[in-house]
Amino acid sequence: MKRSEVDRSKLSPMMAQYMEIKDSHPNELLFYRLGDFYELFFEDGITASKELELALTGRNAGLEERVPMCGVPHHAVKSYIERLVSKGYRVAVCEQLEDPRFTKGMVKRGVIDVISKGTVADFEFLDSYSNSYIASVLEFIDVFIVTILDISTGKLLSVSLERNETKLINLIEQYQIKEVIFKDFEEKELIDKLKNTYNIEVEYSFDSYDNIPNGLFEDITDVRVKLGVCHLYYYLVNVELKDLSGISEIKIINQNDYLQMDIHTIRNLELVETMRSKERQYSLLWLLDKCKTAMGSRKLKEWILNPLRNKDILISRYDKIEKLNNEFILKDELRTNLDDIYDIERLTGKVTNGSLNARDLLQLKKSLLVLPKIKDIIEKLGFNYNIDTFDSLTDLLEKAIDENAPISVKEGGMIKSGFNKELDELKEIKAGGKKFVASFEEKIKNETGIKNLKVGFNKVFGYYIEISKGQATFVKEEFGWDRKQTLTNCERFISPELKEKESLILNAEEKIIDLEYELFNDIKNKVKENILNIRNVAESISEIDVLASLSKVSEDNNYVRPELNDNHTIEIIGGRHPVVEIVSNDSYVDNDCIMDDKICTFLITGPNMSGKSTYMRQIAITVIMAQIGCYVPCKSAKLPIIDKIFTRIGASDDLVGGQSTFMVEMLEANNAILNATEDSLILFDELGRGTATYDGIALAQSILEYVNEHINCKTFFSTHYHEITSLDQKYKTIKNVHVDACEEDGKLVFLHKVKDGAIDKSYGIHVASLANMPDSLIKRANEILEQYESNKKNVKNDNVQLSFAFEEQKDDLLKKFIDGINPDQMTPIEALNTLYELKEKYKK
Repeated sequence: MKRSEVDRSKLSPMMAQYMEIKDSHPNELLFYRLGDFYELFFEDGITASKELELALTGRNAGLEERVPMCGVPHHAVKSYIERLVSKGYRVAVCEQLEDPRFTKGMVKRGVIDVISKGTVADFEFLDSYSNSYIASVLEFIDVFIVTILDISTGKLLSVSLERNETKLINLIEQYQIKEVIFKDFEEKELIDKLKNTYNIEVEYSFDSYDNIPNGLFEDITDVRVKLGVCHLYYYLVNVELKDLSGISEIKIINQNDYLQMDIHTIRNLELVETMRSKERQYSLLWLLDKCKTAMGSRKLKEWILNPLRNKDILISRYDKIEKLNNEFILKDELRTNLDDIYDIERLTGKVTNGSLNARDLLQLKKSLLVLPKIKDIIEKLGFNYNIDTFDSLTDLLEKAIDENAPISVKEGGMIKSGFNKELDELKEIKAGGKKFVASFEEKIKNETGIKNLKVGFNKVFGYYIEISKGQATFVKEEFGWDRKQTLTNCERFISPELKEKESLILNAEEKIIDLEYELFNDIKNKVKENILNIRNVAESISEIDVLASLSKVSEDNNYVRPELNDNHTIEIIGGRHPVVEIVSNDSYVDNDCIMDDKICTFLITGPNMSGKSTYMRQIAITVIMAQIGCYVPCKSAKLPIIDKIFTRIGASDDLVGGQSTFMVEMLEANNAILNATEDSLILFDELGRGTATYDGIALAQSILEYVNEHINCKTFFSTHYHEITSLDQKYKTIKNVHVDACEEDGKLVFLHKVKDGAIDKSYGIHVASLANMPDSLIKRANEILEQYESNKKNVKNDNVQLSFAFEEQKDDLLKKFIDGINPDQMTPIEALNTLYELKEKYKK
């Protein structure tokens, strides 16, 4: 049975109410609260039963047949919702808005929350190491305005981005945005790519929120930024019913302030996850993260993905790490205290999104109690962080919240005795009532002589006197008892005295629950008044935690303070790949990298597996570590400030996009060539290997020439094309280096040492033998190789010499001809004739 097929005039009042609410949320799975359960009906019930593996049953709704239904208990609903949301469904939560005890007729219900991929805010369903972002994208003539929000922490960002779809996807991937809201966006291909290739939830919102809190736009002058915030707010407040009152600041992200890396670079360098397993372990983040708080781990990830270009801030971070290294006793004390701090950022998020409970307040209290100690240590270290200790709020939480408080906020047990006089009186009545029941049972046993009677309680009948069938005949009329229930082997009675006390006890219990919930909300509002200051402290704590972590890692692994320069010089002595060094079973071979301002390119040769890729990666990772403010893995380092890093490392097909390894190579190389500046860093690993040999050589050489003639940025180019190593004679900006290896008893030994000069042998067959290929296959390969090398020696050099010089004159003539063409004024036949003419000119 479908919802659209129902005759609504025949529906029961409850189902009629459901239908009305569901009409407002047709695209969500509606969790409809009925007593202790949330129930889903019609198509929602069928979908949820399949996705959650629940039994599909039915409910009477006034129709001839039962409507499809499945349900989940209210105390476990969060896990079910999270499972549905993770599968891409949107969920609307419909609650009872009135207390059934005080309502005649149908209880009023309404949707209080809508949850989607980007708005999950509960701790247990979020990665503590990562922010959970939702974003709005607005199109303007030349830019995208991307407004990014983490509901769980209140972090609000705005990015102005060149109107380029690739850069937009890079940004969405970099921030791991889970849901994107568009407005009148017609780029269907991009939308499909986000949904199908990147698993991003896409929604639309056509309106803007017009009730932004005072002060949020206080320092914002760009109208487009304001429009982006209003667009995102409308979706979150009006569509998803979120409370965003705790957000007080927009952080404007100027990409020129940061070292820019596309998503391919982030993956190739394994900054936050490994390429093979997609796991955090063995990434740079894994190595550097010795943070004691979840906030610190998220902050460190943010730093790694957004290294700075501001030399003053970087030097300030180096200074703090140096201070922490010197004051190691204070550092250890600081880290011990940080270990006692819970995730304050997300606790404040729970205050505003309505999911806060008393145990969360206990975590907040324990975190606030540590702040005076941390403040004292920070002052001793001389760090410029302003840490409020929230003494009055801490005192309130200490006095109010019971250490054994339950998770639920509507069953009592949250508030300590002594906090509220009225509550204490009610608790005394309740406790006295229980004592009365015990003494009453003993009293009537003695008075009646019925020794096996007992006083019990259930929610249907309240308190009762239970007597076995055999003893029931001893109940006399003068007792004044009323029979309440007859069971198979016993009878239940109620006495006037017991009934009177029952009313007192039960009323006390209800009043306790109601009063505790009221007091809890008052305390929550007190916390809410301090939200902005708490978040500011959380921001400081997260940064302190990161610096302490970087200090710990630097000290443990013998990293050194880098020197930053403005003259494009890279001078790394004894450099190491920080992760490979830690996980390698062998002793790590360090390597130097000295590139003065006259050297643009290192052309790297050497056998496969010799360490060329590792050497290139460690240079880039050293730069990134230096530009997050961390010490670096080497004996000494002098580094320039890099503005962009581009990489092309490893072979990878884009199967979803239908692109081959070679096409991916060319697209990534083109991205670097078009966007790099003289302050950039490029890593090209065996570029051109995805096509035929001579094509590959030609492309590799032409790309190297272009980089050295037009860009002049620091470039590391590894290759097996030994033909292009002669380029150092043409370009003084190119230097040949190689990763050394030697043969011992016919076997290849990798030395992993980078030395000056080129190498003219690939050792490919030796590497194949290391892979335990059959001896006969290796022997035959050597025979074939000897034949090729013999033939090559017999060919005159001028026949095999490859020339890739730019044919400037030809290019100029063709350019002049093409510039004179106006396609808009051509007929189809004229265009075809012009194409033939162009082809003939090119041949000549």
